[in-house]
Amino acid sequence: MGNYLLNGKKLILVEDDVELASLVQEFLHKNGYLVEVVTNGIEATRQIIEQQPDLVILDIMLPGLSGMDVCRIVRPAYSGLILMLTSLDEDMDQMLGLELGADDYVIKPVKPRLLLSRIKALLRRGESSHASFPSLPSVNNQTISTLSTLSTLEIAPHKRSVSINQQDISLTTAEYDLLNLLINNAGKIVTRETILQSLRGFEYDGIDRSIDRRISRLRKKLNDDPINPKIIKTIRSKGYLLCASIEKTLENESVKT
Repeated sequence: MGNYLLNGKKLILVEDDVELASLVQEFLHKNGYLVEVVTNGIEATRQIIEQQPDLVILDIMLPGLSGMDVCRIVRPAYSGLILMLTSLDEDMDQMLGLELGADDYVIKPVKPRLLLSRIKALLRRGESSHASFPSLPSVNNQTISTLSTLSTLEIAPHKRSVSINQQDISLTTAEYDLLNLLINNAGKIVTRETILQSLRGFEYDGIDRSIDRRISRLRKKLNDDPINPKIIKTIRSKGYLLCASIEKTLENESVKT
């Protein structure tokens, strides 16, 4: 490879097509990314957990373990971003990948510039989600408590930790970012357009149901009744609403908003 200015971001590309993997690796390297290629699912699980890259590009059809299995195995131990490569006509692959904890997907055959734009959007989202909630003052050791009629949901933004009724819950990066967005707009309707633009960087086309699936998965983790939700309500033809008051706490001091 030639000498290129790297941006410090480490990626793992899991792809068993050696020629395609080499082309993608070279293209991303030219655009500043350090990319390691892994060609089988078993080795991929080990490398992802050990190296903790900023982002994983994960093909579904792999020797050893499928991309779906890799995603399922590594997700509890890997908090970074997962971008899955799926076939054009495999809607179930896309749905299952998101359910297992993937953050986004790109349809094969891969278009290099589209792949690059999705990578950039995901990494920007990952970086911004480490910041404090923008609609609230930035305060050290800030904890935000969201109170529904049945549950107390606590979020510590600087630690990226989430608990419900004092029980820690494990969220993927995408789920955490979605909850972050809803918390910022507690008591207000958040449209699918706003969610998709904020979290994935492109406009809602009226068809994409990935946000609905992500909301469903988030409700399940929050123990929110999907038939009669108390925390995240669906507002038909409009979007979603976090039914909650927000309490900001700092050490022993508490301020209601």
